[in-house]
Amino acid sequence: MSGSIADVAVVGVGQSNFQEMYANKDTPRDLYSLAAGAFREALTDAGIDKREVDGLLCTNLKYGRMADVLGMHNVRFVHDLEGSGRMSGIALQEACALVRSGLADVVACVYATNGRSARLTYGGEEAGPTAGYDTMYGMTSPGAYVALMYQRYREMYGVPDDGLAALAINNRRNAARNPVAVFQQEIDRDAYLSARYVSEPLRKLDYCIINDGGVAFIVTSLERARSMRKPPVRVAGTAGMSNLTNYYTSEDFFYSACDDVAGRLYGQTGLRPEQIDCMQVYDNFLPTILFTLEGFAHAPQGTAWEWVRDGRIHREGPRPLNTSGGHTSESYMQGFALHVEAVRQIRGEAGERQVTDCASVQYMCASPIVTSHVLTVDR
Repeated sequence: MSGSIADVAVVGVGQSNFQEMYANKDTPRDLYSLAAGAFREALTDAGIDKREVDGLLCTNLKYGRMADVLGMHNVRFVHDLEGSGRMSGIALQEACALVRSGLADVVACVYATNGRSARLTYGGEEAGPTAGYDTMYGMTSPGAYVALMYQRYREMYGVPDDGLAALAINNRRNAARNPVAVFQQEIDRDAYLSARYVSEPLRKLDYCIINDGGVAFIVTSLERARSMRKPPVRVAGTAGMSNLTNYYTSEDFFYSACDDVAGRLYGQTGLRPEQIDCMQVYDNFLPTILFTLEGFAHAPQGTAWEWVRDGRIHREGPRPLNTSGGHTSESYMQGFALHVEAVRQIRGEAGERQVTDCASVQYMCASPIVTSHVLTVDR
């Protein structure tokens, strides 16, 4: 998407209590019930009735079943998106496009996963045509691919063994102030280094959490948003680009796609990276944060592992990062909960983890489909 989209806003958000659900892993959970709970919370947050919603975008869900569960049988626009992390950014972009085009006035983006109670492992279940060749070399999951990319990154830039420690520590530090986060106990460098390897050089603490939960957010025009319950959060700009192959690895760590998206996004918003008050970065695995920060010009190439040290990314620092705890400490809602956190930071509703005077938040996802948006206060 290109051009200004400052006439669109997020007006309602909702999500599950991830900590509570993680603690009860033996309770079977229905995807549609999880999504319905988050949707109900988002409606309450926006102060609107479900009859006002005329666009329904479903991720990891089937719109026919979802519409029936919600009792929304005559929606003007519906669409299913695949259950992958790159879709959270696309869902917001599609919602913005629908509102701007007039195809829908109020669009709900709903997502749910029951990965923990269903015992999903995310180990290449939906393997592509190269899977047979990949498996021979142990490339059986996205984590293995990212581990391979990170090993190459370490060799290229001289990254030490604790190159990801600051990210793991920061996520846990933020999650300790998030009442719905799965892991709320802080860790230090020694705890990080003592964690077992899953796919070397990635340790367990470098991996996202497989959990159950639902997330929803609601988008409408800025004009309409101004009459709703909460202050609107403007979508000041958004952009995306694919980086597609039969496998997950990217030879340049998604840099070229991120760089293209960054140029268009910063052009739309008139903001530079140093003017962003808070960052929500898709972190299926912690090396992805390094690739993202460099691709979006927050840190020079090859230096992000040093750039994130010494408190720079703490919520009291100049560039707060993943203030809810991210995917390794809050929960892995495949990018959707990061959007909820972005909205709450702009509204000043983040409690103990609130960033002071937060007027802009950038969401970034470096993956086979790169997306990024800047959300701002309504001025």
